Amino acid sequence: MKAKRRCAWAEGNALHEAYHDAEWGVPVRDSRELWELLMLEGFQAGLAWIVVLKKREALRTAFRQFDPEKVARFTDRDVQRLLKDEGIIRSRAKINATIDGARIWLKMRDAGEDFATWMWQFVGGKPLQRNGPVAAQTPLSVEISKALKKRGFRFVGPVIVYAFMQAAGIVNDHAPHCFRRSAVAKLR
Repeated sequence: MKAKRRCAWAEGNALHEAYHDAEWGVPVRDSRELWELLMLEGFQAGLAWIVVLKKREALRTAFRQFDPEKVARFTDRDVQRLLKDEGIIRSRAKINATIDGARIWLKMRDAGEDFATWMWQFVGGKPLQRNGPVAAQTPLSVEISKALKKRGFRFVGPVIVYAFMQAAGIVNDHAPHCFRRSAVAKLR
């Protein structure tokens, strides 16, 4: 039986393979899920994605399933609680950025802006199908990073934003040989 060929980054680790095969690059159009993914990408800053994958369920529990309504009400007591939680990535700056990100998400929603619609408008609502070498950032990720920062989001530099775009299916960056490439391309 022929082994599945994956993107190189996903090979050799069961957690990476499972994430790659089921989630990475699948277009996410739910506003809350997109916000969660953006926050998780922010938690990755300076770390390997495998760290986030290993701690994802603990992060979801700690941040009330990334419900913006609940996270926006977090107080300094919650920050102190989270800083003591050994199951998560304990960075005060990333924790505060997530709380502030929830408040920004709610402000957008309350102003009639859907976060998913806002994010997807950068690509005209359809995932970009990239064929070249995988980049760390692109002119579009720079543009989206600036737009997110203008809104007040933090931990949204161009490299983080590009990783988010790949994970959320805003761009299909599966390698040409990857068995997921054509399947994900059909999910436009």
